[in-house]
Amino acid sequence: MVRHAETGHAIEEDINTILVWERAELNKRSPAELVSDRITRWAGAGWMLMLHLVWFAAWILINLEVIPGLPAFDKFPFPLLTTVVSLEAIFLSLLVLASENRQTHHSVKRANLDLQVDMLAEREMTAVLVLLNDVAQHLKVKTSISPKMLRDLMEKTDIQKLTDKLEHLPEE
Repeated sequence: MVRHAETGHAIEEDINTILVWERAELNKRSPAELVSDRITRWAGAGWMLMLHLVWFAAWILINLEVIPGLPAFDKFPFPLLTTVVSLEAIFLSLLVLASENRQTHHSVKRANLDLQVDMLAEREMTAVLVLLNDVAQHLKVKTSISPKMLRDLMEKTDIQKLTDKLEHLPEE
């Protein structure tokens, strides 16, 4: 039986393993990916929204000549502001897409790892059930589970058959 302290250690070890893997993935990023991630994190901050509000308001007020003493440099309909904002939107969109592509790739790798661990756990559990059944039969212990159900559980899971069944399920 696993004692509580050992369980805590196992959880800590698992968390550390995940952190090491995550850090390694982050450290694999190219300089362009690092810049892209930093800019998108920076651009998505709440203070950046406020900065844009102040910037647009100041630009518009100055160029509508509402603020005395400040001459207009981009008269209505603000073609320079439109160009600057359009360029910013284009570059931010590209940077966000690049970051999302990298994150998607990372998520796919994590999902594949998760599937591999699940498949290994399934094989291990099947082996445990076979061994447990062998021990129960050897000791002539009556099991509370039906022999048919036990046989079904002891069979190796056909992953291809399972995925085919999942693909043919009706969508809601």
